[in-house]
Amino acid sequence: MKHDWLIWLSAIAMIILTTGLALAETNTVSSTVVTNSTPPTANAPTIMNNNSDICKVGVGASVQNNVVGVATGVVIDDELCQKLKLSRSMFAYGMKVAAVSILCQDARVWDAMTDAGTPCPARGSIGAEAAQYWTDNPDEIPDGSKYKTEYVQANKSEPREFSDADNALFFKTLFIIATGLLIF
Repeated sequence: MKHDWLIWLSAIAMIILTTGLALAETNTVSSTVVTNSTPPTANAPTIMNNNSDICKVGVGASVQNNVVGVATGVVIDDELCQKLKLSRSMFAYGMKVAAVSILCQDARVWDAMTDAGTPCPARGSIGAEAAQYWTDNPDEIPDGSKYKTEYVQANKSEPREFSDADNALFFKTLFIIATGLLIF
């Protein structure tokens, strides 16, 4: 019986030490759980294009930081697709020159036709007449063509020098306008 109190004392000491350690661990774990929180993510919208007969392309984008997120989407027209579809339709109706004319609005096609020696149709003209039209009207060549600057340079008129007769006529005309008198 002498040793009973020693057993009780050691049991009480174990309970106190175990409880103290458990409390310390709980405090450490609970403080790390509270600080781990992440914001939700901004997701770009899905733009569906299930119809292959539509010449549009969907584009979506999103940005997210710790405070705010933004998501948006747009539909963009595909002009080359539209030209191809129009050209196919014209060709199906038997309008071959019109079909080629639609494609010739693209600088790459215009250059390819010129490289092949078959100029693009112009204002109802084909062949040599169309080639002459493009030479006379280089400003109507599609922008981006590798030949446009060459055609513009070739079409520039040379500066004209005036002769003495032109200068005399100019001064007589100026004098008549200024004074209202007719001089012979």
